[in-house]
Parts: sequence; structure tokens; C-alpha cells
Amino acid sequence: MKSKVYFYNMRAGRRSESISQKVSKLFDKAGFKDIIEQDKLTAIKIHFGEKGNNGFINPIYVRQVVDKIKQYGGKPFLTDSNTLYKGSRSNGVDHLVTAIENGFAYAVVNAPLVISDGIYSKDSVDVHIEKKHFKDVKIASNVYYADSMLVMSHFKGHETAGFGGAIKNMAMGCAPAAGKQQQHSTAKPKVGDMCKACQMCLKNCPADAIIMVDGSAFIQDEKCIGCGECVSMCIYNVIKPQWGTAMDAFIERMTEYAYGAWSTKKGKIAFINFVMNVTPLCDCVPWSDAPIVPDIGILSSFDPIAIDQASYDLVNKQLGNAFSEIGECGCGLKSGEDKFKAIHPDTKGEMQLSYGEELGMGNRDYELIEL
Repeated sequence: MKSKVYFYNMRAGRRSESISQKVSKLFDKAGFKDIIEQDKLTAIKIHFGEKGNNGFINPIYVRQVVDKIKQYGGKPFLTDSNTLYKGSRSNGVDHLVTAIENGFAYAVVNAPLVISDGIYSKDSVDVHIEKKHFKDVKIASNVYYADSMLVMSHFKGHETAGFGGAIKNMAMGCAPAAGKQQQHSTAKPKVGDMCKACQMCLKNCPADAIIMVDGSAFIQDEKCIGCGECVSMCIYNVIKPQWGTAMDAFIERMTEYAYGAWSTKKGKIAFINFVMNVTPLCDCVPWSDAPIVPDIGILSSFDPIAIDQASYDLVNKQLGNAFSEIGECGCGLKSGEDKFKAIHPDTKGEMQLSYGEELGMGNRDYELIEL
């Protein structure tokens, strides 16, 4: 049976119709009230955005979901886990400050902010999954103990996962730093020629694995934990992942972590994807590049595989933005071409969908219900 995915495009059907109203309507059309229980805690899994980034979901859209949960008697809170890299969200205090500075203040979102894995990313629960790569995965405590969860994801590109949507949001975003490290540990990057010696990679490496040798950054393989943060931080595109056969393992490990988060909320989890401002990289980088396609719309579903598949298909149907990274690489501009492969050619983003379906998280076959 096809999974239902509800979709609002970006057009205003009438002058009184706003994006905020569409978010609220998507909540009701998809039947999300069914996961809300009176006086029970509902986690809204959100990415608060790195300091300097502006690609994250607008807090005024999050407010619509908060208000809906309260309308149906639930007690919502916004949550995310700390980062593995040394950015503005690597501990619970800095993370909260960044979230508030990015607009996620109580006065705006009408709900408290709770960092899901504690101050120093030590608060987690081992969840037994018995899969190919992991018997147990580490899920952030405040995600684990919430009675239900609504996952709100900004759909965009990613330098290692290919793209990031609901699956990646659960996998990385519901894991403490140790869980993030477990997911990344199969592939270790290398510094290519033409290093500019800016040392941005040194400042952001969580393992202090990078040193300067003869005026160039050098990654010490024995210290490297394979998190890939230096790849994101290198604005000169000099540092590259050495994927080889490790790419398949990385995607599978990430998807198993998503399965672990999803499995703690079976029947009590729902998803909203914002396919807007589709940037080439994750909201973890401290900047935002030009979107690779025009804004498309917002989707909702109970199925994380179906909503990511639908988001992926909608992006690839678009004409690529010639004034973005796609335009620079000269491919992916035509409708039907894989936009994420164009900007991250070594990635295998679709494996998130196929392996997630194999794990039983959902169905790639979907019915897109346009509202």
C-alpha cells in the first residue's frame, strides 16, 4: 500500500493564505493529532542552525506546530542534540544560546527548548536494534523519554549523506556525540593539494587530529574519528572524504541510527519536510549558500521513507539554479537530473531510502496528495 504524503506548494491560492497557515493545515490534513495525548510530552525534533547559518526552518513555522500540539492537549518542547564538531552547538549551554539568537526564543515559538543529550552530550539510552552494523544504538535521553515526537526537517544537500531530510534528522539529530561518531567512523578524509593554510579545519576538529605540516593541513589517521567536519569547514574544497567501499557502510550506519530513534516512537511519530531554501550543505555549517533549486513547498507524512522520497523526487524535477553551486559545476541543471549527485558526486543519498525501507521504517512507494 502506498504511503500518503501531503503537500502544499509555495503559491498563495488567495491573498489571505500564508505559509504559516499551510503548516497548520498540513498538521490537521495528515491527522497528526492522533499522536498527541492529553498532558503528555511531545518532542519537536528541530535543527536550531549553526551560528552564521540562515537555512534552518523559520521559527514562526515551528510555532504553528507548537500551537497545534497544545490545541490537542499535548505539552510540546523543541529539542536537538549537541554536535560532535567544535562549533556553536557543541555543548548544551552554547547550543541554547545559539538557538535563541537564531530566533527560537519562547516568545516566538511558545515552547521551551531542551537539549536532548544534556550539557556535555552524555545523556543517552542504549536502544537495542540488532541490525547489520549495530546491535545497540545510543539515542539522546530526552528524545527517548518523550511520549511522542514530531520531526521537522529542512530538506537540503549534504556533503557525505548526499541529502538530509527526515532520516538524517533522526539519525544524527537524535544521537549524542558518541552516536554521531559511531555513524561516521567508517570513512576518513584526506587533505588534497592547494591547501590555503587557513586552519579552519584545525579549529573545528573534535579529535584534534589535524596538524600543519610544511604549510599544509595534515590529518593524522590514527587520531581521526571520521566525522567529516573538516570536509564541511573547508571553504576551498581541498579536503575530501576517502569513501571507496566505506560510503555504503556510512549510509547504512546512519540509517540504522534513524531506525533506532524511530523504533522508540512507533505509532507516535510524524514528519514535516520543508523543501525550501534547498542549500548545498547542512545547516551545521556557519554560512548558507545559494539554494540549488527554487523553493518547492512543505510535506507531511507518518512515513519517513515516503516523505524523503517525495522530497527527493520534487527537488530533482526542478530546473537547477544556474547561480548556485549546481551552475558552477555545470551539471544537474535540467529537470529530472539528480541535483544532489551533481554537487556531491561521490555520495549515495538514495541508499538512505532503500536501506530504510529494507529495515521496515517505511515505503518508497507513495501517494502525493496536493492540497
